[in-house]
Amino acid sequence: MSVVSDRLPTFPWDKLAPYKQRAGAHPGGIVDLSVGTPVDPVPDLIQKALVDAADSPGYPTVWGTPALRDAITGWVERRLGAREITHRHVLPIVGSKELVAWLPTQLGLGPGDRVAYPRLAYPTYEVGARLARAEYEVYDDPTELDPEGLKLLWLNSPSNPTGRVLSQADLTRIVAWARSHGILLFSDECYLELGWEADPVSVLHPDVNGGSYDGIVAVHSLSKRSNLAGYRAAFLAGDPAVLAPLLEIRKHGGMMTPMPTQAAVVAALGDDTHVHEQRERYAARRVLLREALLSHGFRIEHSEASLYLWATRDESCWDTVAHLADLGILVAPGDFYGTAGDRFVRVALTASDERVRAAVDRL
Repeated sequence: MSVVSDRLPTFPWDKLAPYKQRAGAHPGGIVDLSVGTPVDPVPDLIQKALVDAADSPGYPTVWGTPALRDAITGWVERRLGAREITHRHVLPIVGSKELVAWLPTQLGLGPGDRVAYPRLAYPTYEVGARLARAEYEVYDDPTELDPEGLKLLWLNSPSNPTGRVLSQADLTRIVAWARSHGILLFSDECYLELGWEADPVSVLHPDVNGGSYDGIVAVHSLSKRSNLAGYRAAFLAGDPAVLAPLLEIRKHGGMMTPMPTQAAVVAALGDDTHVHEQRERYAARRVLLREALLSHGFRIEHSEASLYLWATRDESCWDTVAHLADLGILVAPGDFYGTAGDRFVRVALTASDERVRAAVDRL
């Protein structure tokens, strides 16, 4: 039982427990800005679609209903500017985290194969490589990596945790480099709807990929844009030659999106109004928190997109975590995302308006 777990690092969030307790002791209660979990209501039209599909006694299919695939293909073309997307180009997944964690294994990677991801990154990219017993490494510019044995390249734009956005020119250059070396490229674009000072571009855009999806797949989630983290709703879009074997593997593994969730995704992808409304909520919170942090002596880097502010007081991230915990504010230490983040903290915008105002007052 311990063989697989022994491959994994300590779960980082466990280290934050004493600081959560410390922040919770504040007379005004805790303001939890650590985990980027949505707190606003699921839009009514999505809840209705879920309820209407509640009588679903049979097994759902891994590939999803035709209506779900239509919704995904339509959204990818409308929102991302992709062209000629068919059902073969899309695949529903059970939330994006499970995909990130199990992708190297499902691709058949193992010892001797290499997986690369950004120097500051979501910890699950490393976890996925460890589960497959593949080698892993970080990069600042992926085109400077040694391509020998590199089987999977992760991009993440907008970035978690930094909010950095890769330009269209950079994406085009990286896609061309990966293709020239036969490296499979997966682009984690889960925060693409949340650009503030930049307009994020997908690798599925023809100006990036030249009109071909060969060797590229984009990962998208409805957790943040539609407040559906609790629904586990996400999907892949890109190269059919990659998605077809993944579909077969996932059929054998029973990795099925529940039928009510599939119906909810159809409703969510067909409506842009609720996304704009949620963006406005986050934009307002971002302005308040950003100004309060700057006034408190922080410096903010990148953060031009996503749901976080990447902030520093030029000290150990854990000293900053402790300082803010004394104010009843909990944030994520930057070293959760790599050693390069050891003097930063990640401040999430995912708290209610009332809690954000409380944090601003304390700062």
